[in-house]
Amino acid sequence: MTVIVIIDDSPMNVLMMRKALSSFDCSIAEFTVSPVALSWCANHEADLILVDFIMPEMDGLEFIRRFRQIPGREEVPVLMVTTSDVREVRYQALETGATDFLNKPLDKTELVARCRNMLTIRRSQKALADRAAWLAGEVRKATADVLHREREVILRLSKAAEFRDPETGSHLVRMASYSRLIAERLGLGGAACDLLHSAAPMHDVGKVGIADHILLKPGRLTPEEFTIMKRHAEIGHEILKGSPSALLQCAALIALTHHEKFDGSGYPRGLRGPDCPIEGRIIAVADVFDALTSERVYKRAWTVEQARDLLISSRGGHFDPDCVDAFLAVWDDAMEIRRRHADQEEPGGDRHGEPVS
Repeated sequence: MTVIVIIDDSPMNVLMMRKALSSFDCSIAEFTVSPVALSWCANHEADLILVDFIMPEMDGLEFIRRFRQIPGREEVPVLMVTTSDVREVRYQALETGATDFLNKPLDKTELVARCRNMLTIRRSQKALADRAAWLAGEVRKATADVLHREREVILRLSKAAEFRDPETGSHLVRMASYSRLIAERLGLGGAACDLLHSAAPMHDVGKVGIADHILLKPGRLTPEEFTIMKRHAEIGHEILKGSPSALLQCAALIALTHHEKFDGSGYPRGLRGPDCPIEGRIIAVADVFDALTSERVYKRAWTVEQARDLLISSRGGHFDPDCVDAFLAVWDDAMEIRRRHADQEEPGGDRHGEPVS
């Protein structure tokens, strides 16, 4: 329902304007005290305001100034009714936020025509706002669809890497979930945590470029084989880099840096401390912890206590101390993830071939 507000300290003027607008299909709110009208307008949405210029307590100019300060009232048409033809008054009213003017004594025909025009403007404003809201909703839907498809690509590429190096899918779920816990504890924003969680499963996609006799070797690798195996970090980066997608950009960064070490002894670039992106430092903790506590073809699983002790002893060496501390701070949540996503007797192989300490 269209709402018109009439504000005039003269009850006769209010009555005259209400009768003149009686043909409009609208609701009319009438006020003779401007502060009361302002309070009402702060709590109700109006489509058109008619306000007298000269009123006690709060004149028309002050009413308009305060009305425009109410959130959401910036575009509501306001007609100021005045006996003044002084340009300075009209200029001041326009600067304050008046949309148009009506001169006293009021001409009924002019009053009706101007109000009809103002309501037409208001309907157009609302239609544009509704259209903008609809478009924003469609953009959100389209963006969500793109993100869904990107995550699907990530998961399918991750599965392709699994077929070459059959770590369990549960490992990918666990390490991604551990990574999110660490990121949240470190205070990364929600969007960054979502991105990291979605990109983490791609950390070892570069293994698709490693020869089977090395990748599928059941025992530990020789130094020469390990040198070749280490190339999987750069291969993964090459596969994923250059995309406009924030998700694939994050995955490329993780693929390249998840084997870097805090003391600079990692690979492929020997990045030290904060020179390694936080994403890589987080994944390093999550990935190694889950690899240690998972069964592999060449080793038995460590206990969570042994793996925890390794993380603590490697603070500042292999691992970023802040990332280790963050993981330990959410230990109970991590153990719940481990319980919920336990392997179903699907031993695979983590063939990085490097010692974790």
